[in-house]
Amino acid sequence: MRFRVATALFPWPSLLAARATRRWPVTSVPSRRNLSVHSASDAGKMKSIDDLPGPSLATTLYWLFVEGYADKSHLLQGIQRDIYGPIWRSRFGPFDMVNVASPELISQVIHQEGRYPVRAELPHWKEYRDLRGQAYGLHVDSGPEWSRLRGALNPKMLKLHEVSTFAAVINEVVEDLLKRFELLRGRSEDGSTVSDVASEFYKFGFEGISAILFETRLGCLQEDVPEDIVHFINAINNMFTLSELVILLPRWSRTILPLWKRFFQAWDDLSGVAQMLIDRRVAEIAVRMQSGEPVEGLYLSHLLSSDHMTRAEVYTCITELLLGGVDTTSNTLSWALYRLAKDAAVQRQLHDEVTSACPDGRTPTMDDLSAMPYLKAVVKETLRLYPVVPGNARFITDKEVVLGNYRFPKKTLFHLCHYTVLHDEAQFEAAGSFAPHRWLRPERPRTGFYRHHPYSFIPFGVGVRGCVGKRLAEMEMHFALARLMQHYEVRLPDGAVVVEPKTRTLLIPDRPINLRFLPRA
Repeated sequence: MRFRVATALFPWPSLLAARATRRWPVTSVPSRRNLSVHSASDAGKMKSIDDLPGPSLATTLYWLFVEGYADKSHLLQGIQRDIYGPIWRSRFGPFDMVNVASPELISQVIHQEGRYPVRAELPHWKEYRDLRGQAYGLHVDSGPEWSRLRGALNPKMLKLHEVSTFAAVINEVVEDLLKRFELLRGRSEDGSTVSDVASEFYKFGFEGISAILFETRLGCLQEDVPEDIVHFINAINNMFTLSELVILLPRWSRTILPLWKRFFQAWDDLSGVAQMLIDRRVAEIAVRMQSGEPVEGLYLSHLLSSDHMTRAEVYTCITELLLGGVDTTSNTLSWALYRLAKDAAVQRQLHDEVTSACPDGRTPTMDDLSAMPYLKAVVKETLRLYPVVPGNARFITDKEVVLGNYRFPKKTLFHLCHYTVLHDEAQFEAAGSFAPHRWLRPERPRTGFYRHHPYSFIPFGVGVRGCVGKRLAEMEMHFALARLMQHYEVRLPDGAVVVEPKTRTLLIPDRPINLRFLPRA
């Protein structure tokens, strides 16, 4: 569950990239050799943030809006690295950040982030919380208060034996997904095509995480989705879209531009539905307790019965978990099936493994998943090629940071350029290829794919700020992909065009992914 707001939060670190083209005059660009972080000529001499190379504002604007890379900012990471080296500075509007694009530098940042790391400040989220008198939650709170909330949320989500208790519920949701696909196949002209699979997986992800967080099935996979749930999903999309805009606007614009009113309204809609679902579950629990019936719950019941969080904090944290609990599942499954449809050999190997572990179409269990290393490798390789968020951020507020021969002051914002590292041939041989077997340890490591820096692949983050829902997201993806392979062979429609990723905060398909699902004999 890679949280949309818990990783890079916004694409500004990536959007600050600049592209060097032959027709754009770039002057005084140092060579990569001279930009080495450990340059021999600078041994013992520390540099400052002002010594970093980087694009001017004019260059940035040109490449974003004239060259058209505003929605391809993940590619601009690599272009910038080739120009300026593995570390450079970007400035755009209120943002001033240091970009790092090597696993060694990413490791150095992570190891200096301290006890209470911050991903990025969200002043517009904080303003909304203050305006409505809400608890701050994980993405606004910081320091010891953030740590207290994280400590309350972690156990049921990060301990494997705890997450395993969610397996039965997730498998129920997967069964509904299969029924949904059958319905859509039957309605298609050729009797096999499901159009825009990402939107269907979004409903699946939303239903799955809601079943855990709210302990309630919302009906997202039904033929007719309930109106209030559609309203809720629309509010999520509106909030994120507007967040990307209003964060760049000055404070004086709040009384002039309607974007702020729409941003606050989206949060009102989102918070209102989430609070309604939580209160409804609380009422159900109360009725059961009064009648002497046993109360069984999953995640929400655990938080409500804990004395570590107030009710207001439960409202905010559950809502934030929900916001981030959909995109990893929906995007990764969409890209995985797209690549499997393009590679019959990989799909055949995956199908063989699934049917061997679960013969006769048996529903997989957590123990069965442990016998499917290739399934997990397919998911990992998909996350490498299509990271849910192409960049991550760290805002280190309490101390100076040293990277190589550079010293940075407190409150420096670092952008970790994951997409570039994940596509670096120096880290991953044949980096542009879909090669799941690179994640299987070979008998002879010297001849295998496995060698890479540990910080070159951290799709769910790392350290105390790592994704709280990682294990749940992985379980959802593994169960769904296994069941789909049991039931269908996936193919591209005739005449299908190539689908490429684009940046919209997340890395998403630049057009709908349509796939044919052919029943297996």
